[in-house]
Amino acid sequence: MVKDFPLLPLEKLARQAGGERISAPALRALKEILLEITDEVARDAIKMAEHANRITIKREDVVLASR
Repeated sequence: MVKDFPLLPLEKLARQAGGERISAPALRALKEILLEITDEVARDAIKMAEHANRITIKREDVVLASR
């Protein structure tokens, strides 16, 4: 799992969602949760590509995996 993902983009996302202030611990928690979700979607997308006898993960694999 990626550990060095910057917090600033997450802070920008939180602000765009309407948050005026977000604490550093909240940003770190958001980072952990998003990385876990992303890891799960990526694993499912890999399975879908393998099922279709492909090495390349395509957009549709990711979209289906995210559902």
